[in-house]
Amino acid sequence: MTSTPKRVPIPANGVDYRGKIVLAPMVRSGELPSRLLALKYGADLVWGPETIDKALVGACRRVNPRNGTIEFTRVPSNGGRKEKATQESIIYRLDPVREKGKLIFQIGTASPELAVQAASLVAGDVAGIDVNSGCPKPFSTSGGMGAALLRTPDKLVAILEALVKEVGTPHQIGISVKIRILETPELTETLVKRLVATGITGLTVHCRTTPMRPRERAIRDQLRMIREICHDAGIACVMNGDVTSRDEALALMQEYGVDGAMIATSAEANSSCFRSEADGGLLPWRDVVHDYLRFCIESENRFGNTKYLLNILIPGKDKEFKEAKNAKCYADYCHMLHFDDLIADARRADEILNLSHKSITNPPPGDDARSKAVENAMAHNESARAASGAPRSKHVSPAVSGVGPIRTKSIPKSRTEEKTPVEVDVSIQAPQNPELTV
Repeated sequence: MTSTPKRVPIPANGVDYRGKIVLAPMVRSGELPSRLLALKYGADLVWGPETIDKALVGACRRVNPRNGTIEFTRVPSNGGRKEKATQESIIYRLDPVREKGKLIFQIGTASPELAVQAASLVAGDVAGIDVNSGCPKPFSTSGGMGAALLRTPDKLVAILEALVKEVGTPHQIGISVKIRILETPELTETLVKRLVATGITGLTVHCRTTPMRPRERAIRDQLRMIREICHDAGIACVMNGDVTSRDEALALMQEYGVDGAMIATSAEANSSCFRSEADGGLLPWRDVVHDYLRFCIESENRFGNTKYLLNILIPGKDKEFKEAKNAKCYADYCHMLHFDDLIADARRADEILNLSHKSITNPPPGDDARSKAVENAMAHNESARAASGAPRSKHVSPAVSGVGPIRTKSIPKSRTEEKTPVEVDVSIQAPQNPELTV
């Protein structure tokens, strides 16, 4: 008679990682619009970008009245300069409706105390807290965070235990960790056995060592061993590294017996990789860019971040890439790519983000200064639109009020702030740190 596999209980407000194909945490590429794009195309869960504990501690939680997103904001330290910053920065933004039960907050930390303070601020709005102990980049490891924690296992264990006890249990969400493999199976085995005993509900393993980079092929020799340790403890094991599509993820999950798979760079290039071949597989880049721009405009995403990912989404060899990379605002992109159905909302977003005056396709009245290259680009796009035969099918724009797009769904409150006003000044204050720049 076969015994039932051991499984740790999933907290009431948490989520089970088993059977899930998920979006990996990626700095710059994991902001709200990218997560919404991945969910639209079939991602089961999404990880937000690593957010450093010191950046979040002392933030205020507010609800954006125009689109219902929840924003955690604070005035930056301005790099320790004498002059103080006057404008708040948005540290983290989430969608409480479309990301409900599907968003995992990844924290960068090297301190149990700061980890608890920061995680407590967002715990009521997310489905889980994940500790990053896999990032090899200097901005993370130099502070003892990310992959540096693999060399300080006592500290990593202490962080996880503190989060389980002081955040996971009271908020009824799961705590998880993302690691890399170590140099030998023996070292990895020792570490994983300690981690699964901390009370976590999931472990993700990036099948590369710390010195390895994405261009180097993932090493899966230790994966089955890690899976066995996780399953003996009753927790989910998710694999990461060279997973390029939903169909490949399912095949790898079957081959190695792991519970889930995480997609990173392939999703960064085209999030429709979360669609199975049976559902049509990868979409043309123009369809993906159109959806991404729509989510960026609705979310009022920082334009620099939007442009960063569009430079990845639009093929570099495509002639439209050379034209669109000159865009200075959302309306420019919509004009240059002739996404006519998005232009009205793009202009409103530009007004909100103070970008309208930068437009090179729709300059303010009396400003006719356009480069020859821009004039040619506009002429080319008008010709392309005329030659296409039929206009692009229009999407239904969200209801609007005032100067920005609004969804008509009600704005849910944080589970832990049922009696909290829409805008809350969190009492925890950030430690004075002249080196911290948000």
